Amino acid sequence: MQSNSKTPKDYIEQLPEDRKEPITALDKLIKKHMPNGLEAGIQYGMLAYYVPRSVYPDGYHCKPFPPLPFISLASQKNFIALYHMGLYAKKELHDWFVNEYPKHSTHKLDMGKSCIRFKKMDDIPYDLIAQLLEKISVQEWIDIYESTIKK
Repeated sequence: MQSNSKTPKDYIEQLPEDRKEPITALDKLIKKHMPNGLEAGIQYGMLAYYVPRSVYPDGYHCKPFPPLPFISLASQKNFIALYHMGLYAKKELHDWFVNEYPKHSTHKLDMGKSCIRFKKMDDIPYDLIAQLLEKISVQEWIDIYESTIKK
């Protein structure tokens, strides 16, 4: 579900009450542990943490206008989604996360290519997410993006 919010504050204010606390906690966690050089805002109707055009002027894919996305956070109909592009683009990171997840959560991992879905708001593995956020620098993300995705 994409939001029409223009700011992260507006996005969070428009959430259902049961989503405000976990989304706010994840937003704070991401801002605290995300790689230096990312900026926070709204992108694709979600909370987004991206490489600003001042750092990577080429932007994203064939459209140079949007900044290069790296992490996004969204409240979907039945879950909270955390999108981490490094999980999609770097197999070693994906494998590490999949192996670590059962050590941090009592629920089965529900994951797509870059999307981690949290259906149980009381079982979000915040400490594991913090570790994930510190695994890739902005420059490493740009290098991965340029060598594997942007061809």
